[in-house]
Amino acid sequence: MNFINPKTDFAFKKIFGSADSKDILISFLNAILYEAQPVIEDLEILDPYLAPKIKGVKDTYLDVKAKISGSKTVIIEMQVLNVESFEKRILYNATKAYSVQLKSGENYNLLNPVIALTITDFQMFEHLETVISRFCIKEKNNRVEYLADELEFVFVELPKFDKTLAELETLTDKWIYFMKTARTLRSVPEELGNVPELRKAFTIANEANLDPDELEDLERREIFIQDQRGAITKATRIGREQGIEQGIEQGIKQGKVTLIVRQLERSVGVLSPDLKTSIAQLSAQQLENLGEALLDFASVSDLTTWLQAHNNRQ
Repeated sequence: MNFINPKTDFAFKKIFGSADSKDILISFLNAILYEAQPVIEDLEILDPYLAPKIKGVKDTYLDVKAKISGSKTVIIEMQVLNVESFEKRILYNATKAYSVQLKSGENYNLLNPVIALTITDFQMFEHLETVISRFCIKEKNNRVEYLADELEFVFVELPKFDKTLAELETLTDKWIYFMKTARTLRSVPEELGNVPELRKAFTIANEANLDPDELEDLERREIFIQDQRGAITKATRIGREQGIEQGIEQGIKQGKVTLIVRQLERSVGVLSPDLKTSIAQLSAQQLENLGEALLDFASVSDLTTWLQAHNNRQ
């Protein structure tokens, strides 16, 4: 058997955010947030996963969101690449989920707590040894908590988890092991299969149960991640070889341009020299925006329209 990679946004949403994934998500959240205690008995998955209907729609898969016990909202994000300002995005998403609960004129006591759960495939806090870290608002000098239950940030750093299959002890261990290794497994290990929710997660993750559109979309997203990682590595190498800060910045931009051109030519065909020049002249932020937008392009005209619109904003 081959299993889809739960680290990709598509697979993560399908496994944990499908309409029939409630029991899976309850088990996962209890394991990660509450040390496998049955604190969450029921939940409502918000905006559940739907199989793609239009090829290339990049916003089909959002963070998994759920309403859990105590009227809390949990937003869950799986992040593979350590991109710039990622930390600020987490803060923005959490505070946005908190603030949009109120309509104009409503009382603040109607606000309910929000938990932002982020799973990363890279280390965020190198000075911390724990796999799971929890943050809340505290007074700066005395560390006194301030409305600690209202806004909480929980991080799971997969690279820090180094237990083998034989060393798994808790339900928390088993779910993190699933997240980290499912893509490499060829069968369901007995140590994981004896948990009904994990066994069901493996069933959903089985590539044999995906339709052709889902498989194609999954492949495109995995290629995108691989290309992004390659571009970052190449850009860093170029910058280091030049040995100066300006060289690093230029190397990173050059790597992004090369990556985007390659991805565009895979999806819409060969680009003219003029189009390549226009792309190379974009700012770093515009290149990042184009890297996201290109997943929606069906033809060269879509790219041309995008470039014209963004050149007009300069």
